[in-house]
Amino acid sequence: MSWMERSGRGTSVKIASLENGQWDEPRLVTTSSSLFVNWADFPSVAEFSDGTLIVHWLQRAGASAYAYDVRIALSDDNGDTWSTPMAPHRDMVQAQHGFVTLAPFQDKVTAVWLDGRAYDGDLVEEGAQSGQMQLRSAEISSDGGMGSEIAVDFTTCSCCQTAAAIAGDELLVVYRDRTESEVRDISLVRLHEGAWSVPRTVHADNWEISGCPVDGPSISAQEKEVAVAWFTGAGDEPAVKVAFSTDGASSFGDPVRVDMGEPVGRVNTAMLADGTTLVSWVEWQGSSEVLLVCHVTADGCGKTHRLVENSEGSSMNFPQMAATADGIFVAWTHPLPDGRDTVRIMRSAR
Repeated sequence: MSWMERSGRGTSVKIASLENGQWDEPRLVTTSSSLFVNWADFPSVAEFSDGTLIVHWLQRAGASAYAYDVRIALSDDNGDTWSTPMAPHRDMVQAQHGFVTLAPFQDKVTAVWLDGRAYDGDLVEEGAQSGQMQLRSAEISSDGGMGSEIAVDFTTCSCCQTAAAIAGDELLVVYRDRTESEVRDISLVRLHEGAWSVPRTVHADNWEISGCPVDGPSISAQEKEVAVAWFTGAGDEPAVKVAFSTDGASSFGDPVRVDMGEPVGRVNTAMLADGTTLVSWVEWQGSSEVLLVCHVTADGCGKTHRLVENSEGSSMNFPQMAATADGIFVAWTHPLPDGRDTVRIMRSAR
């Protein structure tokens, strides 16, 4: 688990581990008054195959409100000490770099992120367009080595979360794309033998929107079984949809809608051993936010479970979900009546 908390005049990034049903003492990763703190773009933690931990966070990089860099640090002693922070991008442009996914794949971790180096025409490579957000990637080794950064897609939506899953011997990444006509549907790319595929649309909702909805997709996979969930507002009708693939995301069936009529989105997925995919999302019910989950198959949503309601002034933001051998864990930002926030966790047996 990773999270941010206030520390004096600054902000700290911390982690903790669950083992034998108990959370250990939080470990400090970094603390600074120049961290970029954002409700939708937040740190994450992952683990290499050899047990080395990797954490990312965002650091301000200039006077602009959205000039910030990705910082990554590694620990080979379970978070007691951390390496000197490094950046997966080498452009040195004061622009947005964020919405990172750290994806353990084979013996490395592949970092993917949204990159704004071409926003002001500061750095426009061949094939890129000025003023467009990009999806880029880099491979990181547990010894701190970093491969070349790669431009995966030169034109994407500007501020939606990315997500990744492993299907067989391929890494799959989903994100909200963007066309010249401002259609912002979900695209998927695959990493195979060191090369990224051409992006393909998961499903053509044809959501035309002139600004970023700040609402990214989620993906889960087991072998060749793949599930992708996302939010769309196509046709002025907000919806949470899930599409399934049985061939490693080479093709997807028609999506099923799982929401109850007033979704906010902020989806998350976890594919389970019984063949269902647990999907979570946030929905409005009256004046309250409600966190919902459902076991979903290609035939649709079974019983929807209402996990928690929030009627305070701030939001539960982007709940996260993980399926482990110890059960299914859901975590979210929980606003308190006194104006503070805390992290709440719910556990359910599989």
